[in-house]
Amino acid sequence: MSSETTLSKRIKRHVIGRSRPYFAATAPGFESLCFEELKALGLPVENASAIIGGVEFKGRLIDCYRANLHLRTANRILMRIHNFKATSFSELESKTAKIPWDLYLPSKSSPQIHTTTRHCRLYHSDAISQRLMKGISKHILNGSDSGGQQEEIMSAPTIFVRGVDDQFTISIDSSGDNLYKRGLKIHPGPAPLRETIAAAALLQAGYRGTEPLIDPMCGTGTFSLEAALMAKNIPSGWFREFAYMQWPSFQQKKWEYLKQQCQMNFTRQQAPTIFASDKDPAACKRLAQGLTENHLTDAIKVVSQDFFDFQPRDLTDQIGLVAINPPYGRRLENRAKSDQLFIKICIHLKREYRGWKLILISPNKKLAQKVPFTLTKHPISHGGLRPVMMIGTI
Repeated sequence: MSSETTLSKRIKRHVIGRSRPYFAATAPGFESLCFEELKALGLPVENASAIIGGVEFKGRLIDCYRANLHLRTANRILMRIHNFKATSFSELESKTAKIPWDLYLPSKSSPQIHTTTRHCRLYHSDAISQRLMKGISKHILNGSDSGGQQEEIMSAPTIFVRGVDDQFTISIDSSGDNLYKRGLKIHPGPAPLRETIAAAALLQAGYRGTEPLIDPMCGTGTFSLEAALMAKNIPSGWFREFAYMQWPSFQQKKWEYLKQQCQMNFTRQQAPTIFASDKDPAACKRLAQGLTENHLTDAIKVVSQDFFDFQPRDLTDQIGLVAINPPYGRRLENRAKSDQLFIKICIHLKREYRGWKLILISPNKKLAQKVPFTLTKHPISHGGLRPVMMIGTI
């Protein structure tokens, strides 16, 4: 029996055919939302639980594909590989070397190690990473077949090592680029809102893709794009690739079938219900171009206009949701201008958008206290800043 056949059988037995533990990492505060997404998708929630930093769940490899493809609030999905106790570097290296890395890593790969520890006798992250690499190299440098990977391909999978009280958990990243990188937005912008934050805000606000949504300071269009994906029932990861596509266990045919099943549920809008605008014509032009390239023009209408120059009734005769991420930080010259603009926005909202649901991002807690209507406040982290996501009805 060839080594290729033997490896393929081991992969089917231990990786593809077995239910394994996974961890969906989220931003702080989004754990419950992600857990609800898992349940709504029908993914296995056997022993699933929302914990600090994400959601733990069990599933088969195909469920890993689904989680990456669909979860809008997750940052990345980790497959748990092994868990052991180690109090010395020799013990760490020895136990790492016993992990069957050829089941998880292509033979022609250069792994990156990400290490965090808490209350461990082994606490030097660089030293831990070096010992881990010694254990891994005994497998990936032996030239073992990678289950069909081309020889010239060099992948760079990321291994996550987390040590707590001398207990080490080894995981492999299945996502690759952070999942907020949808592969949809190619147009740059200053300090754009992360897609996972926008998706969380839309879900918190109860947006389901049927009511009107106005994104009047759209910038790069994050709120509008996330809303369009929801309205058209397109998975958040539809336009991108994932790290698991380089795994020896990757099943191309099952992946294609999964995407075909998703595509059958896509919808086409009879007329746009999402209205994106910005006073910057260049930003609107870039957004409109991206919509055309990705076939989203049926869901979003883009017009270059100032937020203070129109009323919602100019766009729709229905009451819906308005989502605003005002310019602040790098997008404005100074904090005073940012504060003045924020107060002006609140006054305009109170006058013109009564009865509308609202998502409003405040640059800071102090400014959030000046909002003249009652909103639920959710502190978030974004680009080194501590803005506040506020949701409610005007």
